[in-house]
Amino acid sequence: MDFNIAGTFRDTAARLGDSIALIALENKQWRQWTFAELSSNCDGFAAVLAEQGVRRGDRVMLMVRPSMAFFCLTFALFQLGAVVILIDPGMGYRNLLRCIGSVRPDVLIGIPQAIIFSRIFSRPFASVRKRLSVGRSLLAIGAAVLDPASENRTAIGYQAEKDDLAAIIFTTGSTGPPKGVEYTHGIFHAQLRLIRDFYGIGAGDIDQPGFPLFGLFSAALGARAVIPDMDPSRPAQVDPARFVQTLMTHQVTYSFGSPAIWNVVSRYCSDLNIVLPVKKILMAGAPVSGELVARVQKIMPVDGRIFTPYGATESLPVTSIEGREIVDETWPLTQAGKGVCVGRALPEIDLRIIKATEGRLSSWSEAEELPVNTVGEIVVRGPIVTRAYAFRKSATRLAKITDGTQLWHRMGDAGYLDDQQRLWFCGRLAHRVKTVHGVLDTIPCEAIFNRHPEVRRAALVGVGRAGQQIPVILVEVSGKGVRREQLFAELRELALSCSHTKYIEHFLIHRCFPVDIRHNAKIFREQLAVWAAKRISPPDVQQRSGRGREVSET
Repeated sequence: MDFNIAGTFRDTAARLGDSIALIALENKQWRQWTFAELSSNCDGFAAVLAEQGVRRGDRVMLMVRPSMAFFCLTFALFQLGAVVILIDPGMGYRNLLRCIGSVRPDVLIGIPQAIIFSRIFSRPFASVRKRLSVGRSLLAIGAAVLDPASENRTAIGYQAEKDDLAAIIFTTGSTGPPKGVEYTHGIFHAQLRLIRDFYGIGAGDIDQPGFPLFGLFSAALGARAVIPDMDPSRPAQVDPARFVQTLMTHQVTYSFGSPAIWNVVSRYCSDLNIVLPVKKILMAGAPVSGELVARVQKIMPVDGRIFTPYGATESLPVTSIEGREIVDETWPLTQAGKGVCVGRALPEIDLRIIKATEGRLSSWSEAEELPVNTVGEIVVRGPIVTRAYAFRKSATRLAKITDGTQLWHRMGDAGYLDDQQRLWFCGRLAHRVKTVHGVLDTIPCEAIFNRHPEVRRAALVGVGRAGQQIPVILVEVSGKGVRREQLFAELRELALSCSHTKYIEHFLIHRCFPVDIRHNAKIFREQLAVWAAKRISPPDVQQRSGRGREVSET
């Protein structure tokens, strides 16, 4: 069996031929390509790359904007058996350079600016033996090959085994340095199958992907992909007018993207009373609120559906929940401090909750499985679970649990399963606050304070040593005329209203939380904890009696 997604796309292209496969901006003009044309271009690029010395097993750093070239180069590299390295430039230059150096690329394929970048910051690119600029020169070299009628055109096909390495994709690094995750062809094949079967995506659908990689899946499944006019590394800065224009012009039926996109787009559509043609929206990559789901529902057709898959770069998708269930059932419980419900495990995915352990678990026999409604560490296994980090053996050993011939992945998240086998997410394990009264998880605690009308968002951090940390709530306020003493008194009342927040007595106002560049949603609580520690001294706090003295800083 061929597990190569490039082979899947070739079969799809042979079947759909002259149907439109891709619509994208090229030289500031909208262009479209049929499946036959894209397939021809993939073969042409594969031939050019082979002539330029790209070989099976080469680690190829791809630094190309979402475009026809991105689509065809990615499929062409898969055809050759090369390993595609994809890094989100939105993580910042320092992390970007560290990531590049960590995976030792053999070949760099990029836009001219990327080639120049590699010359200026040469050390991380020291392993690169070949640089190929994606511009007129590369297209000119393969012009004859790219012509479908050319006698020189040769189809290059590599039949991939399930465990053959296909790509290295980096984590966002929200709780530590980004790590390169090894994706096999078998994992891509399993993800493709889940998207097709569970979400019903296929020929006849029109996709506008906020994540460029998922546009490849759409094309392989026979759907038309419309590449939006936006920077995918900064979804929160999307131009809603441009995004909506392509949704409407091409009558898009399906879109997979960050909730940051839909937060901006839904407000724009609500203000202008626009109803979109999109019938399926998948939001992933950051927490999704019930308010956002309800707002997006109002700008969709009556039969439109919203899904919020849960997972991580190492394992995606793991669970899924439909928007109506969030709004009607689970979001009120989230606001009451029960965590965020992320749905039930997808087909073929095995999901368990074990006792949280900081160290390595070398085998499944060492894990202690917890009963329902008990918060612990989330672990998963299944065909979409990756097996290793690239060149990071110690990180791999820490994140994986051996169970015979299979592996469990430790998600790094706290959560629990309810009586309906729904998973409830309670936050990152690294963000837990360990106090003398017990362990506090961020999401359930922060939800209590997010209910205050003057709180834009809250963040829980710990000050002091683990086991004796002082829990502190930091808040961003929504207005300028906030009376601090009154606000802190009201936050204390909210804390007393819930059993798991009743010992939280200390509050700080922060002007603007540090968050990830991509989604503007993942709070860097480690930075906030350092900031809070400079303003609250644990020994002084412990000597206070009663509720203590609330502290505020901007």
